[in-house]
Amino acid sequence: MADVPAIRTLAADEWRVYRDLRLRALADAPDAFGSTLAQEGVHPDTAWAHRLASSADARVNLPLVAEMRGEPVGLAWGRIDMSDPEVAALYQMWVAPTYRGRGVGRKLLETVIAWATAQNAASLDLGVTCGDSPARRLYERAGFAPLGEPQPLRPGSTLLAQHMRLGLKTADGAMRRSS
Repeated sequence: MADVPAIRTLAADEWRVYRDLRLRALADAPDAFGSTLAQEGVHPDTAWAHRLASSADARVNLPLVAEMRGEPVGLAWGRIDMSDPEVAALYQMWVAPTYRGRGVGRKLLETVIAWATAQNAASLDLGVTCGDSPARRLYERAGFAPLGEPQPLRPGSTLLAQHMRLGLKTADGAMRRSS
């Protein structure tokens, strides 16, 4: 029987797990994120603990960890900015290189989509570095479509990122409408 990833919400006291995954992600895939290892690697432990503790409201934050046989192998963060509660966002999506191609990213993405739908968001947005990448293909297979023109990945970067959006459906299968 193949290993199936377990996806769960990170508890506030698991900030070390979150920190370690986030720093691994930034080191492994520096061109995939709007932040850098240099920027985040200097944060004190108290900042990491605060970041996770301040995400306790599951209506607006969903910090996820993917595990295989109890080992943390992936990360994703869903967030809703209450200034625009109809739009949920996916951030920090990453899977450890040795676990790619095993459905971990798909399970993380499905979990965030289900959460955003349960929060009555009309859409789920994300940014992905431009190019033909496994991440971009995953998002396209899930139904995400480009939104707007590509923008620099981060200030001063020559890399471009594409904003993408997935329209979410109600329980009866109808598309949610933005007000």
